[in-house]
Amino acid sequence: MTRTRKLTLIAVALATLGLSATGASAEPFWQFHHQRRAEVNDRLAVQNFRINRELRQGELTPMQARQLHRDDFAIRHEERTMARFDHGHISPAEQRALNQQENGVSHRIGW
Repeated sequence: MTRTRKLTLIAVALATLGLSATGASAEPFWQFHHQRRAEVNDRLAVQNFRINRELRQGELTPMQARQLHRDDFAIRHEERTMARFDHGHISPAEQRALNQQENGVSHRIGW
């Protein structure tokens, strides 16, 4: 193989690697295009934090915290199931339903 051909192959390989690295470092596709899912999941994360904080402060018993975590897990599972049926999307009506469920859990957590 000639030196010019080797250099050409190396340049093509490096260019291909460079293009794939920029695509991989981009924001995941569903997070960029599916705000409703991100909002639901962010709210679940905040509720998880609140449950743990209330447990540490003694405002919740371990049994209450466990049940609230289970309820949040069920909401997260339902969100993923809904998204699976529509290519990673959830509709505004589905988001409202999930928010109502989250409201119920949130009221049981306390302040």
